[in-house]
Amino acid sequence: MLKIKNITDVWGMQVFTDAGEYFGDVEEGILTSNKVSGWRIRATRNSFLTKILGGAKGVIVPHQLVKAIGDIMIISKSAVPSYDEEESEED
Repeated sequence: MLKIKNITDVWGMQVFTDAGEYFGDVEEGILTSNKVSGWRIRATRNSFLTKILGGAKGVIVPHQLVKAIGDIMIISKSAVPSYDEEESEED
């Protein structure tokens, strides 16, 4: 059964990748032609996004990469900006 959620209920929601990493918090929904086209995710303290972005404040995740929205938002790991874990471990 499809459950409908108000866009205002999503603001401030925690975002996790499908690999289980805390990604950040929803800051804003981006609407195009009365449909959600993307989500602006804020990099928060101790989030995976802060580790890979450094000084940037966040990223925009296309809505197609959102897998589920409930108590939290789950996004596809492919939404993560270019980041190779093997390279970071070598540094």
